[in-house]
Amino acid sequence: MVVEAIGGWLTNSLALLADAGHMLTDVAALALALGAMWMCERSAPPEKTYGYYRLEILAALLNAVILIVISLAIFREAYERLQRPPHVRGAEMMLIALGGLIVNGIGAALLHRARHQSLNLRGAFLHVVSDGMGSIGALLAGWLIWTRGWSLADPLISFLTGGLIVVCAWRLLKEAVNILMEATPAHIDIAGVERVIRSVPGIQDVHDLHVWTITSGKDALSAHVILAEDHASPKEILQGIRARLRDIYGIEHVTIQIETPDFEEEEIHF
Repeated sequence: MVVEAIGGWLTNSLALLADAGHMLTDVAALALALGAMWMCERSAPPEKTYGYYRLEILAALLNAVILIVISLAIFREAYERLQRPPHVRGAEMMLIALGGLIVNGIGAALLHRARHQSLNLRGAFLHVVSDGMGSIGALLAGWLIWTRGWSLADPLISFLTGGLIVVCAWRLLKEAVNILMEATPAHIDIAGVERVIRSVPGIQDVHDLHVWTITSGKDALSAHVILAEDHASPKEILQGIRARLRDIYGIEHVTIQIETPDFEEEEIHF
């Protein structure tokens, strides 16, 4: 990171400076991810019944916002350089970018397997990958400047790198916001969940069905079920609902309110 920053200043390369700034945010993103994971392990106090699980999502959200802000800064500087292309030392730029690419490759390899464990770790992984793309862009720009004398390669590659970062960040931001808004998880078909609950013998109707994500890998469900006149025991019905939801959708945290036809709570529409 320090080498790229000094190298970017010495070679007058925006692509290297952008890559160095992004590597700085990588360090902050990894620290943020580790801190959030540590907080999530703490037991839930009485005033926070879900514990600190949402800190992971907030960390992912912050990572996405930082990535987008960095991209906007790159766009602005690249636009100014398109108007007045400065002299850039291509050969030195290539050597420094290659070193940055190696470092980012090692970081991406370490986070590759863990990226599916949580949205927070995926955010940190995207930071490293997008930084690697910046290093590849800087390497390509350096080659074009060194071999062709094409000074516009530096800002144009910076535009491309910034665009790729925005795409990655937007997906992360969208997913984090959906979780905070308690939207139905993307991998769960809410209509299918309702059909599964209705398929349990002894259930007449289902309403106030909600499925949301507490944090990565932890989905929750709540619903009101109305028992049929000739229903089985409530215990058997609850066991049937829980077993099917666990086996089909992997939902472990299930809250069911049992109602009868003569005592049906009015449905609340949010």
